[in-house]
Amino acid sequence: MADGRPQSGAAAGEETRRDDRDRDQAAAAAAGGAGPQERAEEPEADLPPEEDDTCSDYGSRDKPGTALGRTVPDGNVLFPDIFQTDHLLFYERFKAYQDYILADCKASEVKEFTAEYLEKVLEPSGWQAIWRTNVFEVLVEVVDVEYSALKAVVQLSEPFLCESQVSTFTLECMRELLELKEHQIPLQELWAVYDESGEFDQTALAIEHVRFFYKCIWRTWDEEEEDDFDYFVRCVEPRLRLHYDILEHRVPSGLVADYQNLLSQCEELYRKFLNLRSSISSSDSDSEVENISMVEGLKLYEKIEHLKQKLKLIENPLLRYVFGYQKYSGLQAKGLRPTGTKITHVVSSTMMASLLQSLIRDKLCPESYGEELEIQFHSDPLAAVNACYEGDTVIICPGRYVVDGVFCIADSIELEGYGLPDDIVIEKWGKGDNFVDCTGANIKISSLKLVQHDAVEGILNVHHGKTTLENCVLQCETTGITVRTSAELLMKNSDLYGAKNFLDENYDIPKITMVNNMIHNNEGYGVVLVKPTISSDVKDLSAEKREGNTQPHPGGERVCAEGFRHEELPECVTDELELYEQAEISEQTESNYEIANELGATSARKSQMRKKRLSELGITEADDNLMSQEMFVSIVGNQFKWNGKGSFGTFLF
Repeated sequence: MADGRPQSGAAAGEETRRDDRDRDQAAAAAAGGAGPQERAEEPEADLPPEEDDTCSDYGSRDKPGTALGRTVPDGNVLFPDIFQTDHLLFYERFKAYQDYILADCKASEVKEFTAEYLEKVLEPSGWQAIWRTNVFEVLVEVVDVEYSALKAVVQLSEPFLCESQVSTFTLECMRELLELKEHQIPLQELWAVYDESGEFDQTALAIEHVRFFYKCIWRTWDEEEEDDFDYFVRCVEPRLRLHYDILEHRVPSGLVADYQNLLSQCEELYRKFLNLRSSISSSDSDSEVENISMVEGLKLYEKIEHLKQKLKLIENPLLRYVFGYQKYSGLQAKGLRPTGTKITHVVSSTMMASLLQSLIRDKLCPESYGEELEIQFHSDPLAAVNACYEGDTVIICPGRYVVDGVFCIADSIELEGYGLPDDIVIEKWGKGDNFVDCTGANIKISSLKLVQHDAVEGILNVHHGKTTLENCVLQCETTGITVRTSAELLMKNSDLYGAKNFLDENYDIPKITMVNNMIHNNEGYGVVLVKPTISSDVKDLSAEKREGNTQPHPGGERVCAEGFRHEELPECVTDELELYEQAEISEQTESNYEIANELGATSARKSQMRKKRLSELGITEADDNLMSQEMFVSIVGNQFKWNGKGSFGTFLF
């Protein structure tokens, strides 16, 4: 479904806003885009040519019969069935908000545009609905609609049908409640009663779009934000995409929890801020108490802005994994086994006598260890790793293993395949979290092939300690390998491909050694370094380079630029991303010629590059002198081929 999503754009929305005639026609045909998957198919000739692929025909007066499904309401069986409208696809909601409801409106115009849309498609009377609140449900009849207030004027249906968690909501009680509300109920609290005629299809869909918008898209602070940008592009689309990514399990559960928690915090602080602001504005005094309140208000505002930025990071599909989700695996190492023994775990789906003989000869011979070995057998590699203590070894025999879970390695263990990597394949299915999390002090993984399917996070995360990856094949789907904080990665003779990016989230400088690896067929860059800050000496260095000076390479040799390449990330990522290539470099420098060219090169034409602010979270400087950061201990014998955006990239935020 994600592949079929339309791209954002205000052009279509702007056109519909300017042309009322077309909008009336389209809105009547598609009260919010396409309909449920089970919609009735109509002959192609019955639709105008320009509407064949853009609109569905819900509730057309010329075609009696509903195209919407029906569902039985929960609870009281006496309630009539209602229209099923809560299973709309992403594209259906996207098209409704972009083309028919919001178009190119500003945040301050959302209510006005919504009311205008409802006035065109909503039946003003003659339909029933179930009025739902947190404490009761009651059947009502709609007699009028207050479009500007997004409310319906209702009266109780006869016979009186009500279901409540408490017994106090009698007929008289409900009448009194409606009197207090002047019989006006918010549209989002109404669920239209099912009608086979098709006359109220547009009404049911329109109410669903209003309900969904104010429940899942709208934020109470939106109206007060700057209106310089199209509200749909700036807020609606990313929040809508995030909602469906969560529904499709494309977002890790931990990140979803983080987002909901941030949203709750922000809403609570914003309520406090509004109350404080109201109390200050209603007071004419200039007392010390008022001054203190103003200071508190400023502090609340700063906290709210900080939380809003975090929310935007998660809402952005490109940034949510790089910046928005700094998950730390809080695993606790088991330490040594209470008995003090170390166990060798053998994993095999089936154990043949010949295989066992080979294992004893090659891996399990007591002479090799100088002592008798204790061996445990497993059929699942994940179960074997979970059974490990400090110093254990896991030997995985040839075969294809499918795991449903995360390899969380907190102790110093060895995980090795018995044979060639292509013969020992571990596959992870499902859209869960990480594949392998490493926090142990000294972990070694060798001779394995790790394969991701339909993943949402990286294939290997090194949180702490040192992880050695040797003679492995990594078939990735998302961010490849991530080295966090002050961890250390030693990668030798390995093959990594398929990653969208190879990321190092660099907060405390890690140590990375790359020897004889093949980094190829990745959609983005072969390796991307994400750096949050830039030191003053690097800024000075960059300033000097803009003046055309050549700088000494960390190895002591001067590097002269012969060219440059500039790649722009999408608007939400960066002000400036600079990649460097094709520079002469001393043969005395211990690194790949190809990679070191990109890492160490200076650019005499750097000042000619465009500097356009694309995002408030963007990069302000690029760090040319990566090797001087002591991040890379050694880069030797690696090959970078067929990576979509180049071999090496770096950006700062």
